[in-house]
Amino acid sequence: VHLGTAITAVMAIDDIKVHNDDPEEEEEEEDLVDPLDGLKESCGSSNHCAHLNEKLTACNDRVNSRSKTEETCSEELFDYLHRVDHCLTESLFKKLK
Repeated sequence: VHLGTAITAVMAIDDIKVHNDDPEEEEEEEDLVDPLDGLKESCGSSNHCAHLNEKLTACNDRVNSRSKTEETCSEELFDYLHRVDHCLTESLFKKLK
């Protein structure tokens, strides 16, 4: 008897539906902009990262121009990303609340 009552109670809870038809409460949410995206772009194009970006681009062009190569440009990529991350740490924490 107790088992049947418990199952009925669970089924009743699962069948509950919440409706919100009040148009005043259905406001459009404002799209949030992540400040990190803008900072990454500005850091990546800054003078501090420009020479590493040029090295990475030159390596990518060199690798893409060859059909058989084992070069991967991973060192150039890591150097560039490391410098961008360093730039981000300098400016990102100033924007946090």
